[in-house]
Amino acid sequence: MKATFKPYSLHFKNPSGTSRGILKTKDTWLIVLERYDKKGIGECGMFKGLSVDDRPDFEEKLQFTCDNINLGLEVLLAELIEFPSIQIGLEMAFKSLESEDGFNLFPSQFTQNQKPIPINGLIWMGDKTFMKQQIKDKLETGFSCIKMKIGAIDFSSEIELLKSIRQEFSAKDIELRVDANGAFSPREALGKLKRLSEFDLHSIEQPIKQGQWQEMAKLCETTPLPIALDEELIGIFSEDKKKELLTVINPQYIILKPTLVGGFQGSEKWINLAENHNIGWWITSALESNIGLNAIAQWTFKQNSNLPQGLGTGSLFTNNFDAPLIVKNGTLQYKINGDWNLSNLRIKI
Repeated sequence: MKATFKPYSLHFKNPSGTSRGILKTKDTWLIVLERYDKKGIGECGMFKGLSVDDRPDFEEKLQFTCDNINLGLEVLLAELIEFPSIQIGLEMAFKSLESEDGFNLFPSQFTQNQKPIPINGLIWMGDKTFMKQQIKDKLETGFSCIKMKIGAIDFSSEIELLKSIRQEFSAKDIELRVDANGAFSPREALGKLKRLSEFDLHSIEQPIKQGQWQEMAKLCETTPLPIALDEELIGIFSEDKKKELLTVINPQYIILKPTLVGGFQGSEKWINLAENHNIGWWITSALESNIGLNAIAQWTFKQNSNLPQGLGTGSLFTNNFDAPLIVKNGTLQYKINGDWNLSNLRIKI
């Protein structure tokens, strides 16, 4: 077997605002396996500034992986414990190599276009007018669950936005989630959660920065609004440490980005632990190209969650790969016999 990797830079159609700044591009890496006349492809979507494997030796580790591909998947996954984005890229590539067409990695009713995946509509940070227009667009295209990133504009403007939504749509009409990306200080967080809870929100993601377990535990115990851990899960490698985190903090939900938390196997361990602790969960992508999004969506469907997932990011880029993934009526759907086009990479699967 032969393995190679290629870097690829995704370009946003519109600069996208987060609490970590404005994103114009998103770098990613594609790993390609070749065995006899078959090829498999996977995406190592390391997220600069967020991924635990955002390290100077990242590409060096990718090259090591390619040089030692014949060690096999399980041995390499153990070797790559501190490189979750390479782990998931390998999992995808091996699944791709084994599949009939290179892209139907987890056959199901989803890939047969018999059952879609409900997803949330993502509202990016920006000024009030920009955010309000995004909300209007999402509602017009059939979304019943909206996730709004907060923490970039002043809090009172964000409150006014939520207020205006709720004046028009009740919680029965639209489920609202907010994502603070750790923007609140521990001192002010509870007060802000109380304000936010007035608007019948489903949950808030990561109200304070990760790594403050005791402060987060107090918030989860006293919050009037369900809290979902997101960045908190990044860099937690051992099962004992995962158990400890969930036991100490005891959140209402956890959110799994497989690229950031150990790929599919690592995410399944988190899911099992969460369910043992009666903690809810859902899955989101992490700005992967359609190669990664396709694999994550197919795997997500197999986990049998009834909640809307965070998988609607495929249309954000000008130079994404053509794929049979479509967003329709607030769901992600897989178009049977849809076309894949990897000509940007000069790769044929």
